[in-house]
Amino acid sequence: MSLESVRNHLASAAPELEVIVTEDSSATVDLAAKAHGVEPGQIAKTLSFQLKDKIFLVVARGDARMDNKKAKATFGGKVKMLGLDEVETLTGHPVGGVCPFGLAQPLPVYCDVSLKEYDVVIPAAGATNAAVRIPPERMAEITGAEWVDVCQPRQDASPQA
Repeated sequence: MSLESVRNHLASAAPELEVIVTEDSSATVDLAAKAHGVEPGQIAKTLSFQLKDKIFLVVARGDARMDNKKAKATFGGKVKMLGLDEVETLTGHPVGGVCPFGLAQPLPVYCDVSLKEYDVVIPAAGATNAAVRIPPERMAEITGAEWVDVCQPRQDASPQA
């Protein structure tokens, strides 16, 4: 059902996009990068958070780590990740297939600026072996996402002269 809800959402919001289903699992960032022949950073991972009674999603580059101080400043308090048992109930997608498309209920979506380093990113598409190739700006547009800066800077980024 989850893959179908993503296909239905994309058919109406972005009919130019095709859901890619692979034989191999893409349930983790490393597996997804291997399955799609890209570096882990190009995978757009969707994380599920809670702050008090507010549930929301953050989509970030696959190799990014949340910065707790930035997240607290951005969202107005200490956020906690949802438990594995809560994720599928609230998003409608299994862990490893969570994405901002075709959600079981409307949830706020935030895209981390780390995604803008790529022309195209690859988020999951509602199943542990499904994904879509999409420009980050387009993903934010069709999900109504707000851009935020809540991830740590990349460690291998060299300082600009």
